[in-house]
Order: sequence, then C-alpha cells, then structure tokens
Amino acid sequence: MIARREFLFAGGCAAALGTAEWLRPREMRLLLPANEKITNIVPLHFGSWQAGGGGDIVLPDVKDSLASMLYSDRVARSYRETAGDTVHDVMLLIAYGRSQSDTLQLHRPETCYPATGFAVTFHQLTELPIADGVSLPAVMLTAEAGDRVEDIIYWTRLGEKMPRTLTEQRVQRFETALHGYIADGVLVRASMIRHPDDAPVFPVLGEFMRAMVLGMKPANRPAMIGDTFARRLPA
Repeated sequence: MIARREFLFAGGCAAALGTAEWLRPREMRLLLPANEKITNIVPLHFGSWQAGGGGDIVLPDVKDSLASMLYSDRVARSYRETAGDTVHDVMLLIAYGRSQSDTLQLHRPETCYPATGFAVTFHQLTELPIADGVSLPAVMLTAEAGDRVEDIIYWTRLGEKMPRTLTEQRVQRFETALHGYIADGVLVRASMIRHPDDAPVFPVLGEFMRAMVLGMKPANRPAMIGDTFARRLPA
C-alpha cells in the first residue's frame, strides 16, 4: 500500500512538472522595438499640449528596487495646455516592462497610491474615446491625501490585451503562457491635481490621452495600445 501511494505521488509530481514545463513560455513578443525607448516615441507636443520646459521628470533608478525590476523603461513628463485664462497641467507617467511574467507584472495605481498614503475615493472602469468607433478600456480614479486631490486616468496593455483589473491581468498573463510566449506590457497614466471643492477633471484628462495617442507616429502606437487598436486609428 505504501509503495502504491509513493508511486501515485511520484506520478502526480511528474505530471505537475510536465505541465509546468509545457506551460513555460519559450518566446518573447515585443510591441516596442528592442532598440527603441518610450521617451522617444511620445511626442513633446501634440494638439494643444506642450511638454514642460524643464524636460522629463527625473525618476530615481535604484538598483534592485521594485520599479527597476518591474519596468525596463519609464518616463515621467509634465504637459501644459493654455486656453485664454485657463491653464491645465497634466502629469504623464508611462512605465514599460519587457517581461510580464509571474514575478514581474504591471503595478496598478489602485495599489501604488494607497501604499504612499493616499485613499482611493473614486474608482470606475471606463471606455476612453480616441477616434470614431475606437475606445480604449481604461480606469478612472480619484486619490486623496489631506488637501491634495488627484484625478487619474490610466490604461494597461499586456500583449494585445488591455486589462482593467488585476484579475483580468492575471488571466491574460496565463493565456499568453498557454500560447508559449511572454508579452511585454505598458502602464500609461495621466493625472491632475485639483482643489477639493472643484469638479473632477476627467474630461480634460481624457482629451489629453486622446490627443497624445493621435499625436504619435502610427508606427509607434502599438507600443501604447496594441496592434489591434492601432490599426483602427487614422494615419
């Protein structure tokens, strides 16, 4: 009886190892060319928006930090739109990771903001209009800490999919593994700070994101939104 149990246990282990080996991805598929950087494909000027004169916000590159392990390329940049007496300042953060594996996955703002002392007071899944008949799956958030109120719109791309929740992200990563490859991924986040008594600024953020995507060279758009959506946009 003991020998039989040991045999069954050993067989189960072997089957599990075989399944794990079968599921192990053997190919990487990148929508951002290996010799390109996110910094270079996002224009400094698009529509009525202009990047700040101070250049990109410097992000500390700490060896072995979580950010350095999660992302292979990051850019943080401020943009301004001036219309008469109205001035809009948007903070843009784009984080790109070449390997969306079990241990290295996009880190969502719903987790990042509370970890730095913010409370997420509004959260809604949305469809962000980019062009006629083309809307991107995205997320709207409001994060608050004391008197600071920040409205956020972001999306994530994992391979050709754009998951809006951690569950969708995990499912998509598993599906890519089933097909034998590891997909790259990107998180694109735009945010604005407003007075607590002011109305949310999601319409401004949505227009900013739309102008940014359309302002990019068509060949560079897949890195931001995937080939499927990019092919549906006007050149």
